[in-house]
Amino acid sequence: MQTTLIKTLTASASSSLDFVDGTSSVVLDDTYDEYMFIFSNMAPGTEGAKFQFQVNATDDAGGDFDTSQITSTFFLSSHTENDSDASIAYVTGADQALGTAFQRLCKIGNGSDESAAGELFLFNPSSTTYVKNFYSRCVEYHAADTIQDTFVAGYINDATAIDDIQFKMSSGNMDGTIKMYGVG
Repeated sequence: MQTTLIKTLTASASSSLDFVDGTSSVVLDDTYDEYMFIFSNMAPGTEGAKFQFQVNATDDAGGDFDTSQITSTFFLSSHTENDSDASIAYVTGADQALGTAFQRLCKIGNGSDESAAGELFLFNPSSTTYVKNFYSRCVEYHAADTIQDTFVAGYINDATAIDDIQFKMSSGNMDGTIKMYGVG
């Protein structure tokens, strides 16, 4: 597997990071069948904010990241800092069934020692025949003083090409870096 760095975006008290095909050297088309987003040191300005993403299809002229339907599943394993509890769970409130909301990847505390890192893979975003599959793994220091390892997988139920992806927190601004790679 060969990866090609396409773009690095850095948030500093930013409301979102957007990768838009054809702007600022971003390629999100049929150049690659698979795209990988690596995020590091993601830190919210608001305690317990959720790091999340949503996409835009080429036919969404408004660009509001509100029309592509996502179906997903969300699992996490956690371990408390004081070693009092460990668990693995399916989190029904974090998945979607043909929802148009931003998809949660993880939930992060905003203390000086709290942040998240992880990856998101998006497959065949330029397909005009099939849905677009994705999966993510994120490791975060949660607001409840636990380390969590979250797994999200699903598909974007849109047979139109996807050419924009936005990452943001559920509330407030964020800091951190996201690198976009083409995989081929």
